[in-house]
Amino acid sequence: MSGRTRTRARPERTCVGCRERAVKSELLRTVAVEGECAPDPRGTLPGRGAYVHPAPVCVDQAVRRKAFPRALRVPGPLDVKALRHYVEQAQGC
Repeated sequence: MSGRTRTRARPERTCVGCRERAVKSELLRTVAVEGECAPDPRGTLPGRGAYVHPAPVCVDQAVRRKAFPRALRVPGPLDVKALRHYVEQAQGC
């Protein structure tokens, strides 16, 4: 043995808002459901997912850059009210 401690590989994803890479567990997965961008905290909803930091700043940046429709590959804009509400509740605002 070389004496090195084995570090576990942890999957990383890129936040669609700030474009920074982070560990998957630190990001919130979102999916497109019937024309709206819905939060998927457990990561079990079907379909393509986009990851964002659970912070209002990152959500606002993603909306401004139109990143959610692009990342989720849907035509037209998505309603992000449910996502904003979820993030605000998680932040305790």
